[in-house]
Amino acid sequence: MPIPSLPVDQPVLIAGPTASGKSALALEIATRQGGVIVNADALQVYTPWRILTARPSAQDEAAAPHRLYGHVGRWQDYSVGHWQKEVSALLSEGVRPIIVGGTGLYFSALTEGLSDIPAISPAVRERANAMALGDMQAALHPETADRLDLSNRARVQRAWEVAEETGTALHVWHAHKPAPLIPLSQATALLIDAPKSFLTPRIEQRFEAMLAAGALEEARDNMNDFNVSRPADKAIGAPELIAHLRGEISLEAARERAVIATRQYAKRQRTWFKARMSDWQHLSADTI
Repeated sequence: MPIPSLPVDQPVLIAGPTASGKSALALEIATRQGGVIVNADALQVYTPWRILTARPSAQDEAAAPHRLYGHVGRWQDYSVGHWQKEVSALLSEGVRPIIVGGTGLYFSALTEGLSDIPAISPAVRERANAMALGDMQAALHPETADRLDLSNRARVQRAWEVAEETGTALHVWHAHKPAPLIPLSQATALLIDAPKSFLTPRIEQRFEAMLAAGALEEARDNMNDFNVSRPADKAIGAPELIAHLRGEISLEAARERAVIATRQYAKRQRTWFKARMSDWQHLSADTI
């Protein structure tokens, strides 16, 4: 794409499904025009899983400044609200952000505003962790449920916790948002369109590259106290590789399951983007 035509005085937002090439695009913009690459991926914020979450390489980080990657500890609470505050602090430094990632909720909070919801108490969090997904789904207000991906436990649990903690449904909180940090009208917002036919071979090739780069060793390093319900341990491929290391499945089965899980994740991302980002500038993945 014609990178030099992008306004150099505007923030750049780049969203797209996993393996679509968005990080490479962000790096190209940063190296040509300047700016700080800022992570907007909920998995890449965590320290333990550099390889399996496809965080930028050391070489990429040396080529341009990167922020909010791998800076959150494994047991540390972190939410879209934490991320929003960190982005706000970064903007106060006067840098030109190039915000890139695949977490649609981060981008909607950034460009539409984020409600100041009180923190969830440990007691409510403990009850939520013990609940079945179906029970939490059934307890949601219908309007809240209509706005969620009900197969995404993290999103459903967040909605249940907010309602339980505050007595107010999540959709009501969202109806009273402050002004956004970066209004869409004041940014160059790019959405990478990547169909299944484009992504499938790239996902397969990338997982092979992850294995070659040491993903199995990374999984071994994080086996102790591994808990897939913990946000920091939701790296796709981690449960599968750890199951292999425990002797439960073959490496080939782990590879196949991880690729399938990644494809399913990309499908959920595309569904979100289609529903929520129709007013972004669309780029075809095979042209960048």
